[in-house]
Amino acid sequence: MRETTHPRLRAALPLAIKVPEITLIFWVLKLLTTGMGEALSDFMGQHSVPIAGAVGFFGLVLALWLQFRSPEYRPAVYWFAVMMVAVFGTMAADGIHDGASIPYAITTPVFGLFVAATFVAWYRSEGTLSIHSINTRRREVFYWTAVLGTFALGTAAGDLTAYSLNLGFWASALLFAIVFAIPALAWWRLNLNPIIAFWAAYVVTRPLGASFADGFSKPTNGGLGWGDGTVSAIALVVFIVLVAYVARPQLGRAPRLEAAEG
Repeated sequence: MRETTHPRLRAALPLAIKVPEITLIFWVLKLLTTGMGEALSDFMGQHSVPIAGAVGFFGLVLALWLQFRSPEYRPAVYWFAVMMVAVFGTMAADGIHDGASIPYAITTPVFGLFVAATFVAWYRSEGTLSIHSINTRRREVFYWTAVLGTFALGTAAGDLTAYSLNLGFWASALLFAIVFAIPALAWWRLNLNPIIAFWAAYVVTRPLGASFADGFSKPTNGGLGWGDGTVSAIALVVFIVLVAYVARPQLGRAPRLEAAEG
């Protein structure tokens, strides 16, 4: 039967929840994808910028196409999308900095404003920023726009501290680890709104994971010099193992809609 629903109405139709529950393994995978995205983007860029750009762009398109077509949360599809957003977000931030010679001190607040504007538009449209309310197509678009923005922001912020402020990779990692812990502790001990706590921590995972990845891969700024290829390969193997683990039937379920806003 021919689909006659107007596109704007389709965007508001209810969907199954398409994001995972927020557990320890969620944060482990999120940090892993940030580091892997940083190392993999740098590794491809060192060999061929056009090929790296094509892989990043078309990989992102494919990943989001699969995610939007998925009728429910599917771990392999969801985390593949996060991985490609990590790769593309790194390329976008680095490309603007290197290609246009715009310093990180400028790109970091610009990306910050983009993320803030996305949250404002999302909240004004939907009345919530909870990722467990991602049950319409419009909310899903807002969600992935915010995720992409946080990756670009985190890339610029991490490079700002490591390079522009000369902190190096390990000092940057320690700094962002402390910043990451603040909303978690505030939620645990001070009853900080869980949605605010989640997004505050989520933004910081990008520079935190990337700082660790650069610390292992790069030979400068205090890095161990393992190489971007080696770090990418190690991270990819661990990523595949963890995604396979969470994809098991008892772990791969998305939260029920009725419990999502609790």
